[in-house]
Amino acid sequence: MDRLLAVVDRAYDRPSWHGVNLKGSLRGVPPAVAAWRPASGRHNIWEIVVHCAYWKYAVWRRLTGATRGSFPLDGSNWFGRPVVRSRAAWDADRRLLDRMHRQLRSAVRAMPAAGLPRRSRGLKTTPFDLIIGVAAHDLYHAGQVQLLKRLQR
Repeated sequence: MDRLLAVVDRAYDRPSWHGVNLKGSLRGVPPAVAAWRPASGRHNIWEIVVHCAYWKYAVWRRLTGATRGSFPLDGSNWFGRPVVRSRAAWDADRRLLDRMHRQLRSAVRAMPAAGLPRRSRGLKTTPFDLIIGVAAHDLYHAGQVQLLKRLQR
């Protein structure tokens, strides 16, 4: 379980051999850069942040059996951002991402290793699949953030 937790952490906010993780990709990004879109109808960095927060929540919910509807924002998956273009709003959404990571991390830490390969009723994936998947999701979007920052230069 410690190794699995290390994978989740390295993808989000701990040093790893591969380079920048999701939180590192957001370091120093101002609201204007976070709100920039490469083209009409394309996602921006800000939306990626809230999308990642949502999926950390969704995996936490599946691991814990919590009921739907407790994510702090209305909706699911992709959330139009920015609603208000301000430093306070950008900081609040990055804090949401941190909060959802800590919540997910607590669920992973509490999970018994014996439960990792067992599918819950109604799910097609195992807890192991979900945990590895959310780490891969963070790294995928860290790469997108890096690309979006470079496209703006």
